[in-house]
Amino acid sequence: MRLVDTNILVYRVDPRDPVKQQRATRLIESGIAAESLCVSYQSIVEFVAATTRPLKALGGRALLPQRDALLEAEGLMRQTTVLYPSADVLTTGMRGMTMYGLSWFDALIWAAAEVHGVDELLSEDFQHGRHYGRVRAVNPFLARGVQELPALYGSSGPNHPIL
Repeated sequence: MRLVDTNILVYRVDPRDPVKQQRATRLIESGIAAESLCVSYQSIVEFVAATTRPLKALGGRALLPQRDALLEAEGLMRQTTVLYPSADVLTTGMRGMTMYGLSWFDALIWAAAEVHGVDELLSEDFQHGRHYGRVRAVNPFLARGVQELPALYGSSGPNHPIL
């Protein structure tokens, strides 16, 4: 299973970078078709906020009208597995901030993947190829192939991750 971060969802509807838009669209469509894609509750909320706020680069227009953003969000909820927050996700997110120096929002996205046993986090906001706990970050906008970095484990070995 792969968790898709907010930035990938936004690029799908953002015409300002056609290459990223096309890559994000293909990634989301293929993930939905293969039933291998999940999204966090937080990313759905962030997607609506990011796509409906006025942007100077678009002459004060938003990427999407509110109605369209809400329809897109509802479609994602129907077509993917949605990971909802829990006390474990919040606690793990706090630990992720401390251990990995992640921002609060990135830590919560990662924590959703970690707690729910997701293998990969698709995002350009994390170090490509790095393992955060059991979750590997993959930037789908980089050249093909993932440079595998070793997982970050405590002294007990790979069967006992830090978190």
